Amino acid sequence: MIKVILWDVDGTLLDFHVAEREAIRSLFLEFGLGECTDAMLGRYSKINKGYWEQLEREEISKQQVLVGRFRDFFAEEGVDTSLAEEFNEAYQLSLGDTIVFRDDSLNIVKSLQGKVKQYVVSNGTIIAQTKKLKLSGLGELMDGIFLSEQLGVEKPNVKFFDQVFECIGKVEKNEVMIVGDSLTSDIRGGNNAGIRTCWYNPFHEPMSGEYRIDAEIASLQEIYGLIQR
Repeated sequence: MIKVILWDVDGTLLDFHVAEREAIRSLFLEFGLGECTDAMLGRYSKINKGYWEQLEREEISKQQVLVGRFRDFFAEEGVDTSLAEEFNEAYQLSLGDTIVFRDDSLNIVKSLQGKVKQYVVSNGTIIAQTKKLKLSGLGELMDGIFLSEQLGVEKPNVKFFDQVFECIGKVEKNEVMIVGDSLTSDIRGGNNAGIRTCWYNPFHEPMSGEYRIDAEIASLQEIYGLIQR
């Protein structure tokens, strides 16, 4: 039986893509850069994904991700690349302004209180995640929050999860389940940590790579059936 759930935030409990698009669009106007179109956002998304994958492979630092993605994006769009650092700082704050829950996640987390321990495990920045978790109400429902910037290591590194286990106390690995949308971060991280994995896959993406996936769900409502097994 599952006694502990480790929740990813972006793309799992909260709709990250909506918040991301709203933040970038509003900041383009705020910085006097004009309209940021869907096509531009699509190009940014590819650049951003590449940077995060490099971070997960420990090839670059978090700061290189945060600024480098915008520098590359701006260069591709003909925007002044010297704005990248300032733009990212504003972006981190703006990300928390748009809260969209996935699959009624707030009420799901509420309903699981007292039944299982619940913790946030996220690679998002402290600034962005603190604001999101506060405004969404999710933060106060959790038994703990683990952010990679505070731990000094990113998912999927096993050292991230080692620190989580040091804090949450004695629990058997097979009683812990990570729930997340990222194969490379959440599922690989769960594999590295030796815990159960639940891939949240609402868009029915094909699996690529070699991972141990104990459960695959298209809706967070399916969690109820998993914790009782």
